[in-house]
Formats: sequence, structure tokens, C-alpha cells
Amino acid sequence: MSLLLSAVVAAGTLTGCALRELAGDCEGTDHRVKEMAGLDILDSRPAGATVARGFEEADAGCWADSGDVSVYASRTYAFPGTPAEVATYYRTTAARDGWQPDPQAVSGDLCFVKEGMALRVVFLTVEGLAEDGHGSRPDLTAGAGYSVEADTVVNSGAEAGC
Repeated sequence: MSLLLSAVVAAGTLTGCALRELAGDCEGTDHRVKEMAGLDILDSRPAGATVARGFEEADAGCWADSGDVSVYASRTYAFPGTPAEVATYYRTTAARDGWQPDPQAVSGDLCFVKEGMALRVVFLTVEGLAEDGHGSRPDLTAGAGYSVEADTVVNSGAEAGC
């Protein structure tokens, strides 16, 4: 019994330390998260695109994984046109704002890099919305529902990329 109790206490101590360490990884990133959420490109959208219902505020935050700490921000839009129109808009707008196509991106992906940041335009699907708990959203699946997402690695020399 004492061996079992020792194992439980040791596991709890290790888990508690790991949780504190994980939570501490994002300490001090609030300013950078606000900067990411304030990127002009996130608020830029083609004529006719609207901020999707339930996504009025930029989704922004910090996450830590395997020692890397990243901050991110995204905006979600409903657009009555086609994905091709969205792609054309962001290729032009991103280039004008200094974003370059990521040479390592998969062909056809809308992914750009600038000053250690990555920017992606991701088209939404019924399946993806369901997985994220947003259920059936005809406003995001008719036409071209999409998200504009930016992220950067803040704790190392690693560059964000696609």
C-alpha cells in the first residue's frame, strides 16, 4: 500500500511540475499576442466578405508544444464568392503588405511568410466546422467560408512557416 501511495504522490508531483512548466511557457507573451491580433492583414477582406457570426473577435493566444512557444491570431469570414476570388484577393493584398509566398508550402496552399511569421488562408469545410464544435454553418460552407491565420514562434530562432 505504501508503495502505491508513493507512486501516486510521485506521479502527482511530476504531473504538477509539468503542468506548471507548460503553463509558464506562455508567460510574458501577452504583448506579442496583442500584436498578432492587430495585424492589418487579419482585418483585410475582399468586398462582400463579412465577419462570420460567432467569430466577431479575433481568436488569439499562445500555445506551447515540445519546447516551442508560439503565438497566433485568426479571423473567420463568410464570403458569397468563390475560393478562387478569395485566393486572388489575398495573394495581391499579402504581397502589397510585404508577405512573400512560403517557398516550402505545399503547392496550391495559400501560405505566406514575413519577418518570422506565417500567414495562412484556410477554407472551411462542413467536417472541420463540426470537429471544432460549430455544427452546421451554411453561412460558412456556401460560397467561401475561410479563416486568415497568423502565427510565429517566440522562444527560439526557429522561423514560422507552412
